[in-house]
Amino acid sequence: MTAALAPGFCDPVLSAQSVFRSVMDALARPATLCDLPQMLSPPPPLTPASAAVALTLFDQDTPVFLDDPFAPTDVAYWLRFHAGAPIVTEPQQAAFAILADPANMPPFDAFPLGTPEYPDRSATLILQVASLEHGYELAFCGPGIEDRRILHATPLPADFPQRLAHNRALFPRGVDLLLVTDARVAALPRSTKLIDEV
Repeated sequence: MTAALAPGFCDPVLSAQSVFRSVMDALARPATLCDLPQMLSPPPPLTPASAAVALTLFDQDTPVFLDDPFAPTDVAYWLRFHAGAPIVTEPQQAAFAILADPANMPPFDAFPLGTPEYPDRSATLILQVASLEHGYELAFCGPGIEDRRILHATPLPADFPQRLAHNRALFPRGVDLLLVTDARVAALPRSTKLIDEV
């Protein structure tokens, strides 16, 4: 239980503001790498950057789904303790999900996709990837991208391009993605269009 009681932000207001700016910058400029401050030591396999995003975006009104690698750990307790976020066992119940094994993540449609009337009732998926400099090389266009932008990431599901294309076709419904390493984040909002696999 010692790991579960690892501290949260030293200065919750200023730290959350800093992380929030980084996440908003990533969402405004899809497929762009944005630095995240490394200020936390959460229980593994939760990374410091994912933990910072969680403490910034989660609260008692945001049900969170955690995939299987988190099950035998203190991460659920740590998130409840520091963010007050309820932990759910079914993806369809989640407002957010943290996925430590993105290569084997559930299908996007296992999570809330929103409705035509309420597209904001969809889930945001936080994918803990090992690298944003290697792996899949994908080209994107859309709002926030001047021409096209290339993003690399690994590990990801083998059918990731197909998932992205289907997710974009659902717009304004669909999930939003945050790809997070130990210290950086890149966003793929549902409005971002996959051009092709490079």
